[in-house]
Amino acid sequence: MSMFCFQCEQAAGCKACTGKAGVCGKTEDVALLQDDLTRELIGLAVAYDGKTPSKSAVKVMIEGLFTTVTNVSFDADAINKTIDAVKAEKAAVNPSVRLDCGTPGEPLKLWSVDEDIRSLKSLILLGLRGVAAYAYHALVLGYANDDVDAIFFTGLRAIARTDAGMNDLLPVVMEVGNVNLKCMEMLDKANTDTYGTPVPTTVPLTIEKGPFIVISGHDLYDLYQLLEQTKDKGINIYTHGEMLPAHAYPKLKAYPHLKGNFGTAWQNQQKEFDNLPAPVLFTTNCLMPPKDSYRDRVYTTEVVAYPGLVHIGDDKDFTPVIKKALELGGYKEDKAMTGINGGATVMTGFGHGTVLSVAGTVIDAVKAGAIKHFFLVGGCDGAKPGRNYYTEFVQKTPEDTVILTLACGKYRFNDLDLGTIGGLPRLMDMGQCNDAYSAIRVAVALAEAFGCGVNDLPLTLVLSWYEQKAVCILLTLLALGIKNIYLGPTLPAFVSPNVLNFLVENFNISPVSTPDEDLKKILK
Repeated sequence: MSMFCFQCEQAAGCKACTGKAGVCGKTEDVALLQDDLTRELIGLAVAYDGKTPSKSAVKVMIEGLFTTVTNVSFDADAINKTIDAVKAEKAAVNPSVRLDCGTPGEPLKLWSVDEDIRSLKSLILLGLRGVAAYAYHALVLGYANDDVDAIFFTGLRAIARTDAGMNDLLPVVMEVGNVNLKCMEMLDKANTDTYGTPVPTTVPLTIEKGPFIVISGHDLYDLYQLLEQTKDKGINIYTHGEMLPAHAYPKLKAYPHLKGNFGTAWQNQQKEFDNLPAPVLFTTNCLMPPKDSYRDRVYTTEVVAYPGLVHIGDDKDFTPVIKKALELGGYKEDKAMTGINGGATVMTGFGHGTVLSVAGTVIDAVKAGAIKHFFLVGGCDGAKPGRNYYTEFVQKTPEDTVILTLACGKYRFNDLDLGTIGGLPRLMDMGQCNDAYSAIRVAVALAEAFGCGVNDLPLTLVLSWYEQKAVCILLTLLALGIKNIYLGPTLPAFVSPNVLNFLVENFNISPVSTPDEDLKKILK
């Protein structure tokens, strides 16, 4: 049976990817295996109804959900191994579980129910996949949370219910958002406890001559291991995509061979990696099917997998990557590269620790009228036309406004020089997508300082979405009651008209239009 997938922003025709392959590059058989994996994870959740999941069950649940996030695993063999692990966990607790979720090799049955129920179940499932990605990174560093672990099981059990109505599912949708805030807080603590509090850092985009390795994704522990294993080997390390904020963590930036950032956002990799004289290590989602011109130098680790690529296992022995870097040799001379807008450097490191340390300066600037409005312009980047909206929006913001940003959507404008306000940059990169927690912390602190609610602040969120981590962040914002969000470049295909109307009426979510029109409406 044909695949059916509408979990990401690039779903074909803004409806769904069907047929033999998805727009992301996953094949029909891989898409159906991911549905089989999801079906087994739902079964595992049902098997633990009324019981506390074991640590091994939680681990396989998190890994399984993360595996199904867009641009993570394209490898049927790897997915089958995960399915077997889930089956083994389920058999150990309740081998007799039976579900009404369709049969193996077919799309999930939940996709074919009433569209409003399907929409809410999709928000739960896709939100849980995003939460799982963050929980995975925290777990790697030894951090876990009982509420976070539990939501995967309770959320999937809600999806399994055939009698659930909108009133049953809406609270679960909001609970996924609430728990994701705890998950992002946990990951923030894991990262800062382990690597220090991020500090403002200027990151060069020039690639120095000689051997180098590009590391992409989100996992800071993988970067740390790679830095340790490449010490004194004459190999430089460059971040890519969502790994850029790593430069701001003191323990990581202490390595002198962590040199700078290569390229821009994930969707440009097939062009930017073309005939690259260096290997690339993918640690999390963001992998695209590699072209022949660089396929032999792409490596995967963690749950990332692609047929024919060398995978680095749990031992984290990056020797094959290191050997490839020395073999390829890098560029013969320094290679000057720039961001999308021609800038030679970018800045990062403006997490809540930094911003709140100068909160007094920010508050005084607002009271004095120097800062009239804050914008959070961030989220996922993507290839679909229309995303130049975010570049134009930032360029057209008045000089008495501040732009906070996070995630890979910032590559549309993070090399722009927008000047300063009161000694602070007008454009401040808060970090990875999970660092939406920093933005929330700052917003709450400002609201407390001015004695008002977050929705009363001169603050507007202008978000771009692509995949499931953006979904769980949106659910967190909604669970916190944050309103007046601008969302684009298109609205999710899995949200039904009735559910969309609910979000518009209760949270005033608006689709982006044009920068001029939206700025006029925001700053009226």
